[in-house]
Amino acid sequence: MAVLVMDNGAYSAKVGYSTAVSPKIIPNCITKARNVRTRIFIGDQIEDCKDLSGLFYILPSQKGYLVNWEVEHQIWDHVFGKECMKVDFDNTGLIFTEPYFNFASIQESLNEIFFEEYGFQYIYRTNPAFLSQYKHQKSLSEKHLCSLVVDSGYSFSHIVPYHNGKKIKSATKRTNVGGKILTNHLKEIISYRQLMVMDETYVINQMKEDVCYVSTQFQKDMDIARKKGADNTVTCDYVLPDYTHIKRGYAKTREESTGKAKGSEQIIRMNNERFAVPEILFHPSDVGIQEMGISEAISYVVKLAPEEMQPHLLRNIVLTGGNCMLPGFKDRVYQDVRSLTPADYEVNVTQPNNPITFSWEGGAALAQDPQFKKMVVTKAEFEEHGQEICEEKFDV
Repeated sequence: MAVLVMDNGAYSAKVGYSTAVSPKIIPNCITKARNVRTRIFIGDQIEDCKDLSGLFYILPSQKGYLVNWEVEHQIWDHVFGKECMKVDFDNTGLIFTEPYFNFASIQESLNEIFFEEYGFQYIYRTNPAFLSQYKHQKSLSEKHLCSLVVDSGYSFSHIVPYHNGKKIKSATKRTNVGGKILTNHLKEIISYRQLMVMDETYVINQMKEDVCYVSTQFQKDMDIARKKGADNTVTCDYVLPDYTHIKRGYAKTREESTGKAKGSEQIIRMNNERFAVPEILFHPSDVGIQEMGISEAISYVVKLAPEEMQPHLLRNIVLTGGNCMLPGFKDRVYQDVRSLTPADYEVNVTQPNNPITFSWEGGAALAQDPQFKKMVVTKAEFEEHGQEICEEKFDV
């Protein structure tokens, strides 16, 4: 029987059969374009849109939780349908990830939709961190007793400790900072300083991914950003797309960055925004969010765990989620955690090649595990026992 693995993130769904090498990454939203009035774009259909300026998003998730079932249903119909995965529900099982601290009502609705509406033969619901730590343990030459998964995504960042593959629920921590806040803050800064871009979420998100980085020496980088001319190695020009000649925005090289546009180019000059915006992940109070930063939360979670586990957790920190793609993220986490940790403890931070698809890869590996069949709930079991069997088996 085929196994479909679906890491259903608030920003994008990573979907693919367990036999595939890599998943399809599909935007988990419905999009309307300013210049195309005749249709809506569901998920990856946005690739058909030629002008991506002023996109309007309809999101099924708010603050990480599924709230708009009608929109999510349309996206799943597209994902499971002929255009995308061509799912044969009578011969397919599903591994599905859901948010941490998910509401019971949402969990019950998920069970009903997957069994009764779509008709999957069995399902296994879990959190992304479980699949990440499973994949990480598989990749190690010797098994570690504990691991600490840092999952920094679109809506939140979660720090989840595991001991022998079991989540330590009492020590799991969430900080309400994710990629969405970074993109929105960057839009506000640019709109205030240079050019009105509040409607250009798609373009500014690309800009964030192209030119932003995490600073390991914030004050030093700030001093450099104040300098003028060639002494300022931080500043760079970002050319905005016009969707006629320039299909995607791009950053100019240092030599090309003069602060002046050539021809019909429209540029945004990026200076301290490049590192000051990602700094929110580590110091949310800078923008009035009274939360711990990621590094502080890691240290806090480690201290919540039993004392004998603490050195094992620090030795095995795994970074996943889209924010980990920012250059310098891993080095900054290591530097901060090292400074907050007693000198006699070893600190080791691991970042996979692709933090975005790492959970999906864990799901694909889990589907091949001989023990996997014992973890699932079959359609027959659900029809006989109802929601109780799902609550019993799924550790979410």
